[in-house]
Amino acid sequence: MGQPRPNPVRILVVDDDPGDVLMIEEALEESDVEKVIDVVADGQEAMEFLRREGRHVEAQRPDVILLDLNMPRMDGRQVLGEVKRDENLRTIPIVVLTTSNADTDVVSSYTLQANAYVTKPIDLDDFNDVVRRIDEFFGRVVVLPKHQ
Repeated sequence: MGQPRPNPVRILVVDDDPGDVLMIEEALEESDVEKVIDVVADGQEAMEFLRREGRHVEAQRPDVILLDLNMPRMDGRQVLGEVKRDENLRTIPIVVLTTSNADTDVVSSYTLQANAYVTKPIDLDDFNDVVRRIDEFFGRVVVLPKHQ
């Protein structure tokens, strides 16, 4: 399945819930896809990371973003809008990974050009399985855009 990548897949996790971040990191680390995981706690910090501002001047561009919707300061919808309007960032695939299964959130995320919308399962095993599938898909199956 897929070709090995010459470089690790860089994943940016944008989530304000430390418990969810820990579960995401643990699920990602269980797979044999070589990766680098960066974590930011809200949308404002995500934009600083992506634009290499403030304490993130050394940040490296992610290959994929796992984005929660409901966060303080700047929520995931705002991040989606900002990233997809930015000519330098818009090609980064964004997977919305959130607890919300509201139709309005699904529609608005896809309208803002999310690449996928995944509801976080409540069950830990299901949660791990979903994150591993996302990892496998972006780590092995899809062709990701080269960094600009």
